[in-house]
Parts: sequence; structure tokens; C-alpha cells
Amino acid sequence: MNSTPRVLAVIPARGGSKGVPGKNLAQVGGVPLVVRAVRACLAARTVTDVVVSTDDEGIAAAARNAGAGVVTRPAGISGDTATSEAAVLHALDAHEQRSGPVDAVLLVQCTSPFLTRADVDAVTSAVTVEGADSALAVAPFHGFVWRDGQQGVGDPGQQGARAGGFGVNHDKAHRPRRQDRPQDLLETGAVYAMSAAGFRDAGHRFFGRTQPVPTDPARVLEIDDPHDLARARALAPLLDASPAGGDAAPLRPGALPTRDDVDAVVLDFDGTQTDDRVLVDSDGRETVAVHRGDGLGIAAMRRAGIPLLILSTEQNPVVAARARKLRVPVLHGIDRKDLALKQWCEEEGIAPERVLYVGNDVNDLPCFGLVGWPVAVAQAHAVVREEARAVTSVPGGHGAIREIASWVLGPSL
Repeated sequence: MNSTPRVLAVIPARGGSKGVPGKNLAQVGGVPLVVRAVRACLAARTVTDVVVSTDDEGIAAAARNAGAGVVTRPAGISGDTATSEAAVLHALDAHEQRSGPVDAVLLVQCTSPFLTRADVDAVTSAVTVEGADSALAVAPFHGFVWRDGQQGVGDPGQQGARAGGFGVNHDKAHRPRRQDRPQDLLETGAVYAMSAAGFRDAGHRFFGRTQPVPTDPARVLEIDDPHDLARARALAPLLDASPAGGDAAPLRPGALPTRDDVDAVVLDFDGTQTDDRVLVDSDGRETVAVHRGDGLGIAAMRRAGIPLLILSTEQNPVVAARARKLRVPVLHGIDRKDLALKQWCEEEGIAPERVLYVGNDVNDLPCFGLVGWPVAVAQAHAVVREEARAVTSVPGGHGAIREIASWVLGPSL
């Protein structure tokens, strides 16, 4: 694979569900399950394209609003007996016909509501970086597994005896301590990665060298019935508000700005369009990483006629170069961002209360006090998040601007 592999995340989400009717639009933490899955994929560093495969218009609309592409699933692979592999293969074909070949494809299940971008990145990297053919998320498991012989399988150690319960991953006559047993791994069902070519050849998700990728057991939950959904809703306030190592962004439901609320969008650069890190080589040259989805969102807002501005305190060629590529005006090397913003609004004839400003740190607070829609990215300073009117679900540099574009433009994006 090349140095920047294209990775397609496919989220299968049928409209029909017998266990939990309307399951994929059921809300956990105030956010539909399909949207939670889309957000985790958009936030991942390794994912370049995200599509939802569905036969349901409501799910399709939610997916588009969250920033994903949509592949309409044919009736022949939309029933209860249809496999996830069939949906992924169909979505892969449809996407490649539109956008060209991809190197790896992910199967992401929206029934795992606490999936993080770190999980997505780790499973993807097992294929694109570490050379596995396929990979899956697993959780360390220390339990003793039993099977009831009454279900048709007898105890191998009870030849001729009446069937009874027997140990699957242990000898029931010998109970070793946990530290003396081999580590068992439980498939989480949340995310799978496959090389695209290998998946086409095999037709299923496990082929070649399959690499298990450990994840946090505390976040493992699959929603198959109403009891699972109730547990997820009970856990959401804890798990959403306390991201694991900063890898899962807080999900804040509430009113979000639309095109009717916004006449202009002003963007900070470091920490909002980047992850706030700077790489410096031996000659002192600086580089940063940006997100392709942000570029798409900015281009869409520009095409929609929304005035845009990049406003940065840093006097840096990187900022100017990015602004040129995006075809967005830039003011950088600015000591008082609020004064520069006020002057720009006067020159453009835009009322500040109709401006959406995106920031991440305390030097953005004066601009927050000036505009009608102060927005913080997910990893912004706590004081900045408190002052924001809305907070993105993903961090800066990981598709936060793309998410904001989906708020403002809605389905037209």
C-alpha cells in the first residue's frame, strides 16, 4: 500500500430491526446510534471516506447530516437474512465506481455505541501499517465459558454418561488462577478492517492473517435488545462525558446553528483545523496535519456563498499555504483577534451576531464575546468549551470543521 492509504468505512444500518424497532435511529446520549458511528469514523485519523449503507430514508438523512455519504442498499440484501459482508461489498463497489479504488475497507457496527476513534485507528492500522490481511476489535476476557450438553453437545470427558454442562475454555476439573490461564479475547463486534482486494477475493471479513486489536472492555456493549439499549443510555452520561484518554469526544445534544442563523464563518487555525501539534525538522521548518474532510466542508460552504475567514495569531507560512489551497482569505500574525474580526465584519458589512467563530483556546475568548455563534472544538480548553454556544463531537484536526459545515448546510452538503 502507498504511504497514505485510502480507507473506506462502511456502516451498515438497515431500517428494519425486530429486536429493537428503529434501532439504528435510537438515541444514546441524545445522539442517534448511526450518527455516533459516523462521528467516530470521521474523527479517525486513518479513515478517508465514510458511507452508510441503508434502505431507510430516515437513516440516510441522519447520516448525511452527520457528514457521511450514503449508499442505497438494494432490497435483495436488506432483509433479516442479509449478511453484513454483502452490504459492505455492495457499498465498496458503489463507492469505488464514484470515487476510485480504496486500499482498505472497514465494517463498523452502529450497535456498538461507545466505539472511539482510537479503536477505529488501531484496527485500521493493523491492516494498513502492520501488514495484517484482516483485523478486529477485541476485549480481554477472563471468564470461564460453559456449554450446556442438553443443547446437543455432550461433555467430551463424559463418554457414555448423561449429558451435562462442560467447560469450553477450561477443564472443569481443574480451576487455574486467572494469571495462570492463557488470555482469552472477546470479539466486540464494533469494528473490523480488511484489505479491499483480500475482502473481494475471500467474500468474508476474516481471511489471511487476522490480527486481534485489544480495546477497553469498559466500553464494550452491543445493542441487540431493549435491555441493551437501556444499559447504553444509563452508561452514556459517564462514558460520553469522560472520554478514554481523550480518544472519545463528548457528545453534547442541543440546538446547533443552521444556514438561517449564520451569515459568515470565521476559523481559528491551530487546534481547530489542526490537532494543535507542530512537527519541526532539523532546519526549523514546521509542518502540521489537516483533515481532508475539513477541506470538503470549507469548499462546500464557500460554494454556498458563505463568507469565510481564517484568523490566526501565528505568522506562519503553513497557515498562508493552507488558506491559499482552500481559497479562503486569511489574517495571521494578529495580536488582537477580536479587533481584527470586528474590522473585517465592518468591511464586509456583516453583523457580528450573525458570525460563527470556531476556536479552541483562551485567546479565542474575546472573539467568542463578539459573535453570535461561538463554537468550540471537542478538545478545546475547558473554559472555552464553557463559553461556547455549541461544541463539536470531534477534535480539531479530525473533521471538526467538516462537522460544523454539516450543521450549517444540512442535507445540501
